Amino acid sequence: MKPWAPQKGPQKAFVTSEVFEVVYGGARGGGKTDAALGEFARHARRYGAGARGLLVRRTRIALEPTIERARQIYGLEDATWNLSRSCFSWPSGAILYFRYLDRDADADGYQGHAYTRVYIEELTQFPDPRPLDKLKATLRSAAGVPCGLRATCNPGGAGHNWVKARYIDPGPNTVVTETFVDPFDGARLQLARLFIPARLQDNPRLLANDPGYVARLQLCGSKELVRAWLEGDWNVVQGAFFDRWSSRNIVRPFTVPRFWTRFRSFDWGFAAPFSVGWWAIASDPWPAENGTIPRGAMIRYREWYGRGERMGEGLRLTAEEIAAGIASREAGEKITWGVADPSIFRQDGGPSHGERMRRMGLNWRPADNTRVGKAGALSGWDQMRARIAGGEEGPMLYVFDTCRDFIRTVPVLQHDPGRPEDLDTTSEDHIADETRYACLSRPLPAPEPPPPARRPEWDWEAMRNQGKTNNWKTM
Repeated sequence: MKPWAPQKGPQKAFVTSEVFEVVYGGARGGGKTDAALGEFARHARRYGAGARGLLVRRTRIALEPTIERARQIYGLEDATWNLSRSCFSWPSGAILYFRYLDRDADADGYQGHAYTRVYIEELTQFPDPRPLDKLKATLRSAAGVPCGLRATCNPGGAGHNWVKARYIDPGPNTVVTETFVDPFDGARLQLARLFIPARLQDNPRLLANDPGYVARLQLCGSKELVRAWLEGDWNVVQGAFFDRWSSRNIVRPFTVPRFWTRFRSFDWGFAAPFSVGWWAIASDPWPAENGTIPRGAMIRYREWYGRGERMGEGLRLTAEEIAAGIASREAGEKITWGVADPSIFRQDGGPSHGERMRRMGLNWRPADNTRVGKAGALSGWDQMRARIAGGEEGPMLYVFDTCRDFIRTVPVLQHDPGRPEDLDTTSEDHIADETRYACLSRPLPAPEPPPPARRPEWDWEAMRNQGKTNNWKTM
């Protein structure tokens, strides 16, 4: 049999690219695993003993089908599998290790390693890019072999947000250059990256060998989910926790009536991001471009997301600095109440964050922090999902389209793999927590104010008879 060769199209573009960082992904069945394994086979043929690779997945069990497929491809290259070292070795001296990163801290153990290729399968299963950036820092070669990172992924997963922002949003087949800061030694490098989209039709071998593949996929999920699988649509999220979220929950900004109740919610963060949301409660139905906002609906009309330059990092602002920032943003508004993360009221040898913010003139009440309710009781997530879904009149939770961080993070959040009724807390869930506090704060609409008193009608005839009209004229 002939050694593995790429199929024409994006798979060939992936294995022949000389860009430092290449991500290949989108649809299921697009030939991504073959592309990663085959790319190293070509790399090993070309550079021999100088080719040293590392392939990682999130869990050990997820590695098993990849290793099985590698046996088939690398058997044609005379590479042998070493179970104790979990690697394939080539007669030329090339070697590819298979590892898993169960915890993000596992990446610290690779400090000092040197590879010419690092492969990351299912990139979106990693909630944070930092451990993968640490692996990127291992790419170096004393022999002068060109080094590079290669990754594959599908839409969805705990890391959907950061993967989409970093690789997909700049556009397909577009080389982007960014400054990479080595997490180990702080060195700054200019590195290029590229996203190559994969679609099912780009893998004719699969369609020819398994003609029932598409039909089976269509039995496994909703129309939207199947579209994400088949077309690699990154705007349709597989397994989303808030699966009823849609474009109808997003409205264009409008002037919120002054008599509507306004309040704010807050999730604390220092090293991690914090989130503040400002909410109005509709006191009467309000027209919007995609329907009518029902009375009692919550509208998120402003937000402040305290995120640093890197994913998962906060602005490291003090309680006083956050309080000042909130006060400046809501100057002149009547905020009826504020509900906050209960952790800000903890006292650890000094005044709590809540007390320090109160001294700045900002008052909070502790939020109901219920995540998953007991039998027969609605949880915080239940309340939030119910408001997002709404009823016949429409959703009961809306956000202005200017609340970009809400729209970027909340709709793509995933279920906790070990506790499906809860949210995956390893993802970027700060805005979701703050919104949950808002939903559990019993938001009720303010009554519409009575119309202004009308001027009493004048009895002109009686006044004329009493000689009080003089020369007045009717205007």
